Parts: sequence; structure tokens; C-alpha cells
Amino acid sequence: MRETTYFILAALQDGPLHGYAIIQRASALSSGRIQLATGTLYTALERLTTAGHIRVVDEQIVNGRARRSYELTTEGGAALTEHAEQLAAAARVVTERRVNRTVVRPA
Repeated sequence: MRETTYFILAALQDGPLHGYAIIQRASALSSGRIQLATGTLYTALERLTTAGHIRVVDEQIVNGRARRSYELTTEGGAALTEHAEQLAAAARVVTERRVNRTVVRPA
């Protein structure tokens, strides 16, 4: 799973959001590392909708433009959780080794 996909799905954990709110939430959750361009976001949203990870739950016309709100599906939540667990396991490879390693310094 790409990092952008991970943070888009993570942004939807607490409930439905529209596109701009997803951009803001993904940026906040990633401490500013993820800065989604609008085109990138909507391409990803289409891909995630097709994959069944998210779904459109509301569509309104705001200032003459469609504003869709998306929510995480059960399948999307499961994929997010699985990837988070993989990331945590990968991080433990480094963190546990560093904690358990005795550093011998020359006198």
C-alpha cells in the first residue's frame, strides 16, 4: 500500500469526509509529509472506490460543483489495519534490535 493511500484511508477512520477535508486530515495525520494534490487525491479516491475500500456516502452541489463525501468500508478498514500491523512489525525489526544491542565503546 502506498503511503498516500494509507493516509487517505486513515483520514476516513473517524467518519465521512469530502475531498478537501481528506487532504487536510491526511496532512495532519502524517505531520505534513503527505501533501496531496487535488488530481492525485481524486485519482486515488476513484481507485479506492473501485477496489471497495471506500464508498461515496453523500453528494451535494456547492457553488456549482459536486462535493462528494467518502467513508471507509469494512474492507477498507481491514486493509488499513493489516497494513498498519505490517508497518509496526517492520519497525520492530529495527527498534527491538537497537534496544537489545549492547554498544561497546572504546576506552
